Amino acid sequence: MIMNMGFSGFPVMLVFGAIIVVPFFQLWQRTGHSGWMSLLMLIPVVNLIMLYVLAFKEWPALKGNS
Repeated sequence: MIMNMGFSGFPVMLVFGAIIVVPFFQLWQRTGHSGWMSLLMLIPVVNLIMLYVLAFKEWPALKGNS
């Protein structure tokens, strides 16, 4: 049986979550999308799908530069 020694992994998960979400938040915003899409990067499999969407979808930020 595994005993809990009083260590909570929640603060560690928050730090790793921030390490993942903050750069993607900036990336989504710079491409002209909502930065809140970066929260989807925390969901397994959905994060891979969203990377493909980001890579191949037309970016609103570039529409005016054509």
